[in-house]
Amino acid sequence: MTAPAPTNSPLNPRDTTNNTATLTISCADQPGIVAAVSQFLHNHGANIIHSDQHSTDPSGGTFFMRMEFYLEGLGVSRGTFERAFAQVVAEPFGMSWQLSYAARPKKMAILVSKYDHCLLDLLWRKRRGELNIEIPLILSNHETLRRDAEMFGIPFHAITVNKENKTEAEQIRLMHEAGADFAVLARYMQILSTDFLDQFGKPVINIHHSFLPAFVGANPHRAAFERGVKLIGATSHYVTAELDAGPIIAQDVISVTHRETPETLMRIGRDVERQVLARAVKAHAEDRVLVYGNKTVVF
Repeated sequence: MTAPAPTNSPLNPRDTTNNTATLTISCADQPGIVAAVSQFLHNHGANIIHSDQHSTDPSGGTFFMRMEFYLEGLGVSRGTFERAFAQVVAEPFGMSWQLSYAARPKKMAILVSKYDHCLLDLLWRKRRGELNIEIPLILSNHETLRRDAEMFGIPFHAITVNKENKTEAEQIRLMHEAGADFAVLARYMQILSTDFLDQFGKPVINIHHSFLPAFVGANPHRAAFERGVKLIGATSHYVTAELDAGPIIAQDVISVTHRETPETLMRIGRDVERQVLARAVKAHAEDRVLVYGNKTVVF
């Protein structure tokens, strides 16, 4: 009779998913940053699992780091740990920093109109465990996708958009009540105002086709077809007050040929859109994106 594998052997690994934390920092580059962070974690019994860093310039540049560590040996409460890190490491180095725990997935609000490809892709990835997120609500300016949301057991709110109603105020209220940590525009065909972004106060991720700014208007696929494009792509970025100009998180392209029609260009484009948006959402949810001016560092 074969003896059972030890609890923490490779054949029966211990599940550490909910017992890890991720620390992200940015600050002026200077000697000793990595050593100070590593020594602090070591002194508190935390075991580093992954570490990534990048400097824009070793002389006078900005330093970025993402460090993931195991919490089992942590000898103090998380609140005490965070206060100690701020005092011992972050303040002396002038760091901007954030600490996230895997056991507390980020809550993602989704805004969508009528197109379902990005929405359904995110819902399926969440169900399959590919995205460590919670989706507390879906907001739309149409009733079209209510049944899809209900199939996944997610509250769906349809708010008609017109010049007279206070659409954005209602959306913000619902997102705050749901505790949303960020929002995703999964082909939401409305422009968010600066007031919306300010009052929501959390990151908003958008997806759009890469025809912009070359092929604007209501039917970019027809215009691209008539021009004979050879690449179809998509871009996912953070939303800012300047339309489609926020820091880019993810992009991709796929080659097409003269055999395509406007309809096949649209289908191919939607495939790229959902994949790029999923990559951007995953990177954000895992704290792999650090914003630097109008750019991003994506670990």
